[in-house]
Amino acid sequence: MPFQAPVVLAYLRCVTHSQPVYLASDVHLGATLPEQEQAFMAWLEHAAGEASRIVVNGDLFDFWFEYRTGPTRGYDRILTLLRAIVDGGVPITLMGGNHDWWGGTYLTDEIGVEFLRDPVVRTLAGHRTYLAHGDGLGKGDLGYRLLKPVLRGPLTRWAFWMLPPALGDRVAGRASRTDRRWTAPNARQQERAAALESWAEEKLVGEPELDLVVLGHAHVPSLREVRPGRWYVNAGDWVYRRTYLVLEHDQPPLLSEWGGAGS
Repeated sequence: MPFQAPVVLAYLRCVTHSQPVYLASDVHLGATLPEQEQAFMAWLEHAAGEASRIVVNGDLFDFWFEYRTGPTRGYDRILTLLRAIVDGGVPITLMGGNHDWWGGTYLTDEIGVEFLRDPVVRTLAGHRTYLAHGDGLGKGDLGYRLLKPVLRGPLTRWAFWMLPPALGDRVAGRASRTDRRWTAPNARQQERAAALESWAEEKLVGEPELDLVVLGHAHVPSLREVRPGRWYVNAGDWVYRRTYLVLEHDQPPLLSEWGGAGS
């Protein structure tokens, strides 16, 4: 059955390119604590009233798959909100992360978001930006690098597609380690964050046309000016923190932490 979302008139407004872009990553809905999920929903509503575009740079969902008989269950509230925001005139871009790369036509056709599976170069609020979730980039992460082609291969996807959603979601839930990230990042996560920052620095040095490299995945927020006027940003997460990025025309990127309306 097609997804039915109400039109929320409060979101209807005229969106202009001079307005900022709001960006978050690594929300892991379905595995994060209830208060974090509620805070992210409030942030989305706030962003819908302020931004020209909302970007979630990977792992919005702790797991998402579109099976033969329907998509992953349990996300009705967020899907309704996303659809309402898009219907209200604010475009939303979702980058597939290592937990939700398998998004597809349900998200694009029924919810109306733009869904990306691969890194892109986009101009966001006047900033020429390399946008990627970050999984598999930089040194390390060897186990994931070896497993990634298998997880995303056509045979694996077909086999999972045939499963009942409840069974597939249960299998994926057992494999997730998000509940280990409810506390401050450990040494391994910090090491991963440093590897991504080093990779991003090389990217900015080697491609001078870029103003920003924006990644996620590490769950460690970072904002660093690598060269004058050229930045590496990691938007952090909504599992342990509530950090997000605001991009405005002719302004340096701003990394903020959500504390409620207007923050």
